[in-house]
Amino acid sequence: MGRFRQKYYDLFAAVYDRFVALHASDHQQRARHLLAEKTGGGADAKVLDLCTGTGAVLLHHQMGLGKGGMCVGVDFSAGMLNVAKEKTKAYPSIFLVQADAGYLPFKNRAFDAVTCSHAFYELKGETRDRSLHEIKRVLKKGKPFLMMEHDLPANRVVRALFYVRLLSMGAGKALEILKHEGEVLGRYFDSVYKVNAPGGKSKIWICKNNT
Repeated sequence: MGRFRQKYYDLFAAVYDRFVALHASDHQQRARHLLAEKTGGGADAKVLDLCTGTGAVLLHHQMGLGKGGMCVGVDFSAGMLNVAKEKTKAYPSIFLVQADAGYLPFKNRAFDAVTCSHAFYELKGETRDRSLHEIKRVLKKGKPFLMMEHDLPANRVVRALFYVRLLSMGAGKALEILKHEGEVLGRYFDSVYKVNAPGGKSKIWICKNNT
C-alpha cells in the first residue's frame, strides 16, 4: 500500500497545483501566511515543513528568513518534490528532502518550528504516531509544531468528500483524529490549542513542549 500511495502522489504531482487552483481562494494564501507567522521564528530560524508536497507553504516560510535562516520541506513523493524544486529554486534558504515523516533524517532539537499543512490526516495510524514522536524529537525546547487542517465543511457535498478522505485512513483512526484532535496531540505535547485561519475553512493546532 505504501508503494501504491507513493506512486499515486508521484503521478498526481503533475496536476496537483492546477487541481488546487480550481477551488483556491485568497483565504488559502492568508491561511498559509498565518501558519508561517505563528511559527514565531526570527530571521535565523530553522523551520521544517512535513508532507510539503509542491512546496506552497515553503514560499511563505522563507519570506521572514535572513541569511542565517532556512526552511526544509520533507515529502515521501519524488514527483511532488520535483515540482517543489522548480517552484522554490530561486530561494537559497529552501531545501528539499525526500523522506518518510515517521523516520526523519535530522538531529535532535534541530528546528525552531515544524509545520504540516493539510496533510496530517493523510498519515496512517502507525506512521502518524511515529511522526509525532519524530516531531517532538527534532523540535527545540518550547518551540511549536503547527498542524493546519480543513475544518468540518458546512457544504454537505464537500463534507461528504471530506469524510471519504478521512475514512481512507480506516474508520477508527479517522474518527479519533476528527473528534479528538486535541486529545491526540495532547498525548505528545504539554500545550495544545487551536486558532481559526482566515475564512473559517481551516484551523491551526499549535503544540509545544516545555522539556
